[in-house]
Amino acid sequence: MDVILRRFAGVVAGAVTAGAELLLLALAWPARARWAPRLVALERARLRTLLGYDTEPGDGRLVAYLAARAAVGLAGGYLTVAAAFVGGLFAAGAGWVLATGSATPVALRFPGVRLVTDSLVIGLTCAAVLVALAALGCWATVAAERRLAARFLGPGERERMRRRIAELTATRSGIVRAVDDERRRIERDLHDGVQQRGVALAMLLGRARHRPADAADLVDQAYAEARRLLDELRSVAWRVYPTALDELGLRAALAGVAERSPVPVTLHYRLGGRPAPEVETALYFVAREAITNAVKHARARDILVVIGEDGKAVRVDVSDDGAGGADPSGGGLAGLARRVFALDGTFEVVSPAGGGTRVSATLPREPPCD
Repeated sequence: MDVILRRFAGVVAGAVTAGAELLLLALAWPARARWAPRLVALERARLRTLLGYDTEPGDGRLVAYLAARAAVGLAGGYLTVAAAFVGGLFAAGAGWVLATGSATPVALRFPGVRLVTDSLVIGLTCAAVLVALAALGCWATVAAERRLAARFLGPGERERMRRRIAELTATRSGIVRAVDDERRRIERDLHDGVQQRGVALAMLLGRARHRPADAADLVDQAYAEARRLLDELRSVAWRVYPTALDELGLRAALAGVAERSPVPVTLHYRLGGRPAPEVETALYFVAREAITNAVKHARARDILVVIGEDGKAVRVDVSDDGAGGADPSGGGLAGLARRVFALDGTFEVVSPAGGGTRVSATLPREPPCD
């Protein structure tokens, strides 16, 4: 009901501003460069607060928009208000008849048909029809206002192309930075983990070679170290790219992440089919990085991962009950955002201090072809 009342108030306010705009177009045309931007700013505010439509900023045709909107707003507002007012009168009359019991019979004659009813029924019927027409007129006016705003106030084709080129340039350079960051992370993993274990293994074998009396014990230690080295190599390879993602799909790969997590992870997978490989990979890395951050930094006790569909898009939401306060501009999250933006997706991090963290990404099921 609140939305309906706001839409109706927006149409009524639009009729009032339409009258002012028509007067200014007729009487103050030479000064249009001064008053047109102010009126358009007022109309943008009305569209946003009352009609629920936020116009995209652009180099719009302001005067053309005001002229077209004034005609639509005045006609639509008048018809909507008139239908609602007359319908209200019929409803009030029907209420009066019902309260006083003064209904009178009314004979309706049509070709071949004679119908006898009373004034109460006619009043209620007319009130219902007029209120329905008022609602229809309000809906049509709101739809027309939104279309006009999108056509005249939004960016033109040249501006859209310029923005698209800038967006593609930023996302492509961003993905290059993300790849470089990933390479640095892999190098750190190899240096701090695999290389150190390799050094330890070499030292154990060297000691066994020069101390034959302790060789059996040292070889056992070297064997254990070699097993740990292999586990570390498998872990690094898995973090780089899990083979399960290609062979078994996203559900199996995320199930593996959940099994390896020291914090309980609940996975809800609601995709009907597999998305494109690059989209599936992006969803995987978003979920994995969010889980890793929740475990390492947020001290979470429970993690929820939801993979679902939204029309032609797929969405991943990872929520935890940790400490919150995650920085979206941090290296890991920023890299994920660049990866998602490169596929024309959206990325969001909501992490109030002490309120847990929610990481969300929405991507088209099929990647763009630019």
